[in-house]
Amino acid sequence: MDQDAIDEVLNRPLSQELLARDLARLAFIALDGTPRAIPIGIVWNGTEIVMCTATNARKLPALRRNPAVALTIDTESHPPKVLLIRGQAELDVVEGIPDEYYQWNGTYQMTPEQRAEWEEGVKSLYEGMVRVLVKPTWVKLIDFETTMPTAIEELMQQQQERQRT
Repeated sequence: MDQDAIDEVLNRPLSQELLARDLARLAFIALDGTPRAIPIGIVWNGTEIVMCTATNARKLPALRRNPAVALTIDTESHPPKVLLIRGQAELDVVEGIPDEYYQWNGTYQMTPEQRAEWEEGVKSLYEGMVRVLVKPTWVKLIDFETTMPTAIEELMQQQQERQRT
């Protein structure tokens, strides 16, 4: 998928709404060769999805071996709104807590006192973290109104062809 097509999908209002969400599901291939899909906090910085994780996270060796990943960002309402993203994970080890970690945690309902306590707990737990960066190389937006999963689009086209004959 070329960058212009990716940008066109990502710049749609619904895509921007989904990219502003806090959580996605990250899919990757584990060290044992089996697939994994895990919930993870995200921040969209305008060009990349940024996820932060502990330096000892089990997913890191797997991502180093095979950086190909897929992300799903969706809604819980019906019909669901879904943004599918594929790309390569780039790992950036940092000292301290990345700003993105505070950003994605910043939308939860906390009093100022709870927020201060949470931040102190985070600072005391992590000496450093790993930023997992994914620049989209393929995207698809599904809203079940104007866009559908590819298989459904194909079935609808076949149905229309049958009705014409």
